[in-house]
Amino acid sequence: MRILLLILPFIIILNSCSEIKPPEPFGPVPTESQLAWHDMEYYMFAHFTVNTFTDKEWGYGDEKESVFNPSALDCRQWARVAKEAGMKGIIITAKHHDGFCLWPSKFTEHSVKNSPWKDGKGDVVKELSEACREYGLKLGIYLSPWDRNSPVYGTPAYLEYYRDQLKELLSGYGDIFEVWFDGANGGDGYYGGAREMRRIDNRTYYDWPVTVGIVRQLQPGALIFSDAGPDIRWVGNESGMGSLTNWCLLNRDQMYPGGDFARILGEGHEDGKFWVPAEVDVSIRRGWFWHPSEDTLVRSPENLMELYYSSVGRNSNLLLNVPPDRMGQLNANDVKSLIAFRELREKDFSVELARGKKATATSVRGKGYSASNVNDGDPVTYWATPDDVKAASITIDLGKETKINRLVAQEYIRLGQRVTGFRVESLKGDKWETVIEGTTIGHKIIRKFPEVTTSKIRFTITGAKACPLISNIELYRAP
Repeated sequence: MRILLLILPFIIILNSCSEIKPPEPFGPVPTESQLAWHDMEYYMFAHFTVNTFTDKEWGYGDEKESVFNPSALDCRQWARVAKEAGMKGIIITAKHHDGFCLWPSKFTEHSVKNSPWKDGKGDVVKELSEACREYGLKLGIYLSPWDRNSPVYGTPAYLEYYRDQLKELLSGYGDIFEVWFDGANGGDGYYGGAREMRRIDNRTYYDWPVTVGIVRQLQPGALIFSDAGPDIRWVGNESGMGSLTNWCLLNRDQMYPGGDFARILGEGHEDGKFWVPAEVDVSIRRGWFWHPSEDTLVRSPENLMELYYSSVGRNSNLLLNVPPDRMGQLNANDVKSLIAFRELREKDFSVELARGKKATATSVRGKGYSASNVNDGDPVTYWATPDDVKAASITIDLGKETKINRLVAQEYIRLGQRVTGFRVESLKGDKWETVIEGTTIGHKIIRKFPEVTTSKIRFTITGAKACPLISNIELYRAP
């Protein structure tokens, strides 16, 4: 017993020395709110205002409040459709460039409180917030920085007005997951009857740090979108296309909403100092607001599927605009396409072929970081190599000849985005044949490729900024 007591401390020390340390974070890492946002992947934009009733895309700001009169507004229908379509939230255009407010703002007469809808007692934002809670969806707010109705736009007084409206929205409707600021800043407008051109310096006029501080104070869990963040960036186009090389990192220091950065925003910066992932915003129609002439021009389910592969499949989130009509409901053609799109996704990803199959790696960090972590269905586990190994392979043995044409891969981004290059090969006879080559991974990539029949797939990290951390690999055969 005495001998055991003497050697026990040495056993404890030996065991503690042999424990495998987890990798250190590398570069910028996402916040908890950003991690939750990445997991949302797909949600709805709802463009709705006086433009819906005037058949315009951009209202001039002189529209009479009386034009806003939806005959059967049903935010529960919006939320129900979003839920059935597989979306995780809805962002509403609470105020577009025309300045009309979908809530009864105390700071302007240009709002629903002076419309005939519900005798001026209605509140679209409130109804949507209640509908989102009922259907388990998250609520987001779009508040246009440009206001073509406000007589004080372009002066310092407008900043107080704008921030007062922001405070109303962020303190009266429950939790907000995303606050959306776009880059349309200044131009011709009504401006309280002036009917003139007003230009502003979008680098300095809005004094964005103060506005960002208001969001942080009132909605600490909300993420802020604009061309260059600070939390989520624009992808640089409105066609639904993410970049094949897509870093969640951005040197946003010298960027601002409305700046000429579109060519940068798709890829981001490999050496970026901030975690600012990309969001793909695109409309199910040609326009952003509902127009009767576009009822027959709704994107097909197949086209929406291509958008999914080029957005969520390229390490971006998909913000799909579905504009309510003059009744205040989503059009039947849009709804039909959304539901069929969901069915296509379910078919493409119905049977996961790699789950639980034998996985081996050319390099493993040690116990707890084995290759089997990539196909165990647990997003918290991941395969990792030693710190000095930045290129390595995982082979998944499918056990028999299997037809495959889709791959999903994910990094463990909680510790940073690392991979700079990868290759996927299938075993044909005794030779490996390349089926995919790529650069970045990040939260998620989905790659299509011509169908192969193989018993083994080899996934190789060809380059990384630090030891690669892969949390998930999935294989499918889409019909």
